[in-house]
Amino acid sequence: MKAAVVREFKAPLRIEDLPKPTPGPGEVVVKIEASGLCHTDIHAAHGDWPVKPKLPLIPGHEGVGIVESVGAGVSTVKEGDRVCIPWLGSACGVCEYCTSGRETLCELQQNTGYSVDGSYAEYARASALYVGKVPAGVDPNDAAPLTCAGVTTYKAVKVAGTRSSDLVAVFGIGGLGHLAVQYGKIAGGTVVAVDLVEDKLELARTLGADYTVNPRQEDPVEAIRKLGGADQAVCVAVSPKAFEQAYRSLRRGGTLAFVALPADNFMQLPIFETVLHGITVVGSIVGTRADLAEVFELHARKRTRVVYDIRKLEQVNESFEEVEKAKVPARLVFTF
Repeated sequence: MKAAVVREFKAPLRIEDLPKPTPGPGEVVVKIEASGLCHTDIHAAHGDWPVKPKLPLIPGHEGVGIVESVGAGVSTVKEGDRVCIPWLGSACGVCEYCTSGRETLCELQQNTGYSVDGSYAEYARASALYVGKVPAGVDPNDAAPLTCAGVTTYKAVKVAGTRSSDLVAVFGIGGLGHLAVQYGKIAGGTVVAVDLVEDKLELARTLGADYTVNPRQEDPVEAIRKLGGADQAVCVAVSPKAFEQAYRSLRRGGTLAFVALPADNFMQLPIFETVLHGITVVGSIVGTRADLAEVFELHARKRTRVVYDIRKLEQVNESFEEVEKAKVPARLVFTF
């Protein structure tokens, strides 16, 4: 099978011909139709994070395709089902986190395209219990970004607690942010979209943003405070400065949801204002299998729109460069 492989951190990925995987007990092999490009894939290929991925590595955790074969003991999916392969490749299933609906915090979890091979390939092996079923009628190219960008921002809006009376600010309108805007609207909130690029702000407006702010033209903190201050801010911009602006845009009692993972890992967080203003700061990492099912259900009901451009796997290195230089309106999807 054809696959994009990381052999060395920060080196270009290689397109290689590898043996097709076979399913072990409890596993499935999926013939990939589409695989989204997440910025985490670039971090994995570069070895940017403290915990390094395995090498060699096939990246990709937004894979969607058809189950071609199943291993012993599999009863949750069958051959011919369309499924997605998310970041949460598997978890122990018995720890406090798994049994209390917080499986993405499991300390024994395996992560697709990081600790186990992912979906930048014609075929991918996955745990049958942790693939998500893609509803009939949902385009595989739409389903791919929903598998990470969708469930990540859906969970962030949920964790932030957005309600119908709230003003929610989304910092960063791209692969994640364009979906965060929509989930903020679905939750009933009034949405402020913040980005440095006018085209992305225009995209946010077409997706329902009530207000847009370009920090190159005005101070986003002042602009949002003029609206009464944000009840919630969801930061998907990979910049500590954006996180700090998001924090300062909050009204008393507001919540800041950390989502993006900037290379510069730290921001200044004032203790005095956090205490006196009753501010909540919460980290939100992807979503559970239940969250993912809800994301697909919303899309099947035509409540969301996924914006993406198509690429071929052979263009993987050029595609990484496009994302790093912010030349992509929203998401890129490799098709097979």
